[in-house]
Amino acid sequence: MTNAIFTASESSAYDDQIECRYHFPRTYLRQVEEAIGDWIIYYEPRRSTGPNRAGGRQAYFAIAQVAGITQDPARPDHHYAQMRGFLEFDQAIAFREGAEYRESILQKADGSTNKGAFGRSVRLIPREEFDRIAQAGLYAQPQPWELADRVAEPVPEYVVHPIVEQVSQRKFRDAAFRRHVRNAYANTCAVTGLRLINGGGRPEVQAAHIRSVEADGPDTVRNGIALTGTAHWLFDRGLLTFADDYSILLSPHGVPDDLDKLILPDRKLRIPANPDLRPHATYLAWHRENCFKR
Repeated sequence: MTNAIFTASESSAYDDQIECRYHFPRTYLRQVEEAIGDWIIYYEPRRSTGPNRAGGRQAYFAIAQVAGITQDPARPDHHYAQMRGFLEFDQAIAFREGAEYRESILQKADGSTNKGAFGRSVRLIPREEFDRIAQAGLYAQPQPWELADRVAEPVPEYVVHPIVEQVSQRKFRDAAFRRHVRNAYANTCAVTGLRLINGGGRPEVQAAHIRSVEADGPDTVRNGIALTGTAHWLFDRGLLTFADDYSILLSPHGVPDDLDKLILPDRKLRIPANPDLRPHATYLAWHRENCFKR
């Protein structure tokens, strides 16, 4: 097993849904096979061949684990890496800091860019370089209310446990998912439009998984939605769900009248401006098919 960098972009021409699958040509099969069972970091390039976006961030933006490989049934020269444990970074990490590249393979001895290495969509990476990128991405400055909740510790938790152990822990993932969803929705409930902040500066809005963790739902913002406690209760009980066009659907089995009045009058979700952060149709369909009481 070894760590790797996987290049990915929403505007890519590949059949990716990076939380659960990564599509790649046979050229990279050996490298992906070496990464099976280990963790990789996703990198968004500056340019892509797809139609949706002209330029990318040139930054590392998420972590995931390679569970296995299957062949693309429609294209024999392509494969899918099956992914699990996906988690977005708290902050995207630029591919270099000053003149120094975070991946040593990308920089020649004279300091210039190794364009051949940069052009590879899958790159193996030494563990120490992997750890530095992952720690930089996953340890953003905590919010004041998060600091207030922490029990004082002699050393940071990530120093005690390697980063790969941290991202496997449910407590760590829940906190990161909650932070990412709240930030994406500006601490505002997507169903009611309410933005409630308590006296200590803590947002009251909750982060709900659309496809539940128990059903292997990933900890990505695209599988999340910000909801007040009441809206979250309705959603978890299947009395409330959402169409692919983000319309709010109410169960015919009845939503109490006083709760119905809290829902936005136009019955449309308030979603993030960034399309990459909006609820994904795959997860919305799962909730409608498996949870919604018709």
